[in-house]
Amino acid sequence: MQPQTPITATATASAESQFPLAVLQSFVPQLAVKITVTVLAIAAAGFVLSRTNAFHDRVPPRVPAAAWHVAVTVATMGLTVGAAAVIVAVWGFSGQLVDLYDQYKFGRRVVVQIALSVLFVVGAYTMTGLVHQLTNEVASTQPNVSDHQREVIYRLAQLSVYFVALVVILGVWNVDLGGLLVGAGFLGIVVGMAARQTLGSLIAGFVLMFSRPFEIGDWIEIGEYEGIVTDITVVNTRIQSFDGEYVMVPNDVISAETLVNRSRKGRLRIEVEVGVDYDENPTHAAEVAQEAVSELEDVLGVPSPQVVLKEFGDSAVVLGVRAWIDRPSARRRARTQTAIVGAVKEAFDREGIKIPYPQQELMAREEKEGFVLAGDRDGDAPRDSSRTAATDGSLDDETARHTETDGGDES
Repeated sequence: MQPQTPITATATASAESQFPLAVLQSFVPQLAVKITVTVLAIAAAGFVLSRTNAFHDRVPPRVPAAAWHVAVTVATMGLTVGAAAVIVAVWGFSGQLVDLYDQYKFGRRVVVQIALSVLFVVGAYTMTGLVHQLTNEVASTQPNVSDHQREVIYRLAQLSVYFVALVVILGVWNVDLGGLLVGAGFLGIVVGMAARQTLGSLIAGFVLMFSRPFEIGDWIEIGEYEGIVTDITVVNTRIQSFDGEYVMVPNDVISAETLVNRSRKGRLRIEVEVGVDYDENPTHAAEVAQEAVSELEDVLGVPSPQVVLKEFGDSAVVLGVRAWIDRPSARRRARTQTAIVGAVKEAFDREGIKIPYPQQELMAREEKEGFVLAGDRDGDAPRDSSRTAATDGSLDDETARHTETDGGDES
């Protein structure tokens, strides 16, 4: 029995030295598999969620677009939930969940509520992709809907989906929505009173987006501001002036001011006033001006140029030379206006039609009764013959002075 003792001790020591290695060898493969499966599940779910819009765009032939979008949404939700279930099963969290369930006594209702909440959050996220595609499908059939309006509609629909999901989740957890709505109402009143200007601009922005008085790229004039629209938001509108300045105008100011859109109809009328001497024939001058303008390159033939007699000026008969241009812009307007002035001046010089300089004619008339006191015309007051005579020039200054002095002595 004694000789076997060293052998047993040696075997025990050898076994103890090999135990950590054996445990590590049996644990590493399991850990590697778990990590690999977890990474693959997360990668698959992330790839599908990131490519949701691309999947929505690949509508197979002979498949209704709406049905395809719904199928992609359901498949995305199912894959996400499946990936979560795989991760829980691989890491053995199911047993831990049961222990947690027993320890805190959640009850089946709580587990169902948690599962439903997670499902509604994932569903709301995936539904936004469906909403985006459906919005694009509907907006593409309406040519009057701009890209900016399409984006606004999608954002509003996205917020609506998240709001509905939040309300449903609160309902699942039996939260008193009445008290919550009352509190939100009071909070809304406080915020509204504190941010009246911002809310006014926000409401005006939605009105402008759907009434569409102008779009990005239009040439507009709002009060004292004029330029090209570069951006439209729900709060303000940005304009690039022709001086190279960027002007940000609040939308409530735009709603309150008079708006002129020079790009909406695709054409613009330009009017140049020119004066013709009173000695000239205005009809002949109008014909010459109209013919000269009709030959310009930028002037449209339809509607044709027109010259009208506008008014009698101080030194000339004023003609209004009117012409139309297409694709209106500030540069085209300035260029065409310059061409009209040059063409009319050249044509008038060729025909000998005078464009007069500003001039005034001064005239004088003779005063017959001289200086008259108030009431003299009606005979209410006696007439001072000496003053009248002096004023009329029948007496010289010296005689008039002596006459007034003598009259003063007699009195």
